[in-house]
Amino acid sequence: MKVLLDTHVLLWWLDGGSKLSRRARNVIQNQETTVLVSAVSAWEIAIKSEGGKLEAGPLVADFHGELEREGFAELPISSHHAIRAGLLKGPHRDPFDRMLIAQAHAENVPMISKDRLFDDYGVRRIW
Repeated sequence: MKVLLDTHVLLWWLDGGSKLSRRARNVIQNQETTVLVSAVSAWEIAIKSEGGKLEAGPLVADFHGELEREGFAELPISSHHAIRAGLLKGPHRDPFDRMLIAQAHAENVPMISKDRLFDDYGVRRIW
């Protein structure tokens, strides 16, 4: 099984996982699961860190190393993803969420997220 992590799920996992649901933790911990982390999460974390909304300097400085230590795979942003995100219908304007929605659809993978907003866009969500 492959899954895509929402940015908050990645941050909560790296912080020990106590804010995650039992189901989310189990899926991430399962050796059979390929955990994908979008490049958009790195972008979101860096922007929020630089803007003072998030203390994540060490994570930003060693994002790839952190993914490697966790055994997570990076999901790059392709032009296919970008076009799909740009063409999404609906009122949601958050560019990070739009990209995650587009990637989940394009890659045909469920997302681990607490955010029910993704349900409105037909994303298979695990929580």
